[in-house]
Amino acid sequence: MDTNWHQIENVETVDSPSIVLYLEHIKYNLERMASLANGHIERLMPHIKTNKMPKVMQLLLESGISKFKASTIAEAEMAAEAGAASVLIAHQLVGPKVDRFIRLAKHFPDTEFSTLIDNIDSAELLNQKALEQELIVNIYIDINNGMDRSGIRIGTELDVLLDYLKICKNLSFKGLHAYDGHLRDTDFAVRNEKIEAGIRDVETYFEALKESYPQAHLICGGTPSFTSHILQEKRIASPGTCVLWDWGYGEKLTEQDFKYAALLVTRIISKPTEGIITVDMGHKSVASENPIDKRIKFLNLDSYELVSQSEEHGVIKVRDWDKWKVGDVLYGVPYHICPTINLHDEVSVIQNGRKMDTWEITARKRKLRF
Repeated sequence: MDTNWHQIENVETVDSPSIVLYLEHIKYNLERMASLANGHIERLMPHIKTNKMPKVMQLLLESGISKFKASTIAEAEMAAEAGAASVLIAHQLVGPKVDRFIRLAKHFPDTEFSTLIDNIDSAELLNQKALEQELIVNIYIDINNGMDRSGIRIGTELDVLLDYLKICKNLSFKGLHAYDGHLRDTDFAVRNEKIEAGIRDVETYFEALKESYPQAHLICGGTPSFTSHILQEKRIASPGTCVLWDWGYGEKLTEQDFKYAALLVTRIISKPTEGIITVDMGHKSVASENPIDKRIKFLNLDSYELVSQSEEHGVIKVRDWDKWKVGDVLYGVPYHICPTINLHDEVSVIQNGRKMDTWEITARKRKLRF
């Protein structure tokens, strides 16, 4: 790859700190997703929590992908507005979100919505709400296959939940969902072995279920396990980060070969003392859940150390201090692009090395209409 591919000719039109999207790289990543699926687009259910943009949704739909996962009502609404055929909200709905989901499903009858449950109480509430609104709600059972973040384990409790669903006349059981985002070993062989060990009991249980529910689906994983699940023809894979890619997964998931399609542009705003430059990149512009050395990787800065951040400032120790001046632009790859995107209202779209457009990050909002 050209080491200067990130340079923007008309960068003076790009504010900072802000996200820039490289259109050619997004399109490459979508083609790469399809190639990993070996042309079986129907087995792709990308998670849209990473991009949150109607314009990216259009690109996904134009590539032939019609099924999506979402984390929020707003993301699901954005997908339906764009023309998605189906959207799974991969979150168990609580509080007002249950009513919001019902209103969303009734407003977009051409989109098949579904959501997750992992307990009888949630099933009972969802069924009652659906009954009141004369709606059939599609549900997947969320399986805990080792991450211990959500879901129900394979076993007697799951059997009881499935039996209970038989009396929930306004719930339609669509299959099982299993997320294994905790498995991120750099060595693909090691990672794949762990992923397959974690999903083995789920798959066995699912095969038995198919006798009673022949149309049921098994939705598996995210980006880290994408290259494992997509190899198994009975599974639907749901990567998300790979549409934009980031440094964290780029370091770990080397077999996936996606391109960095989203960078953070920041500018030097001060040189307060020798060896130190300060940029306009604080906690409010790049995800800061990682240790400070795992937040951003600068592409045009060598021998540096990000030593501190506050809300609007990033303080960087550099060796070539004399080389830099206030106003200079730095380009960085976020370690975690998903929460970084969520910090911004819009992105600058770069095509053939120039800013050509601005796209809104619509679904960073928690609520749109519903």
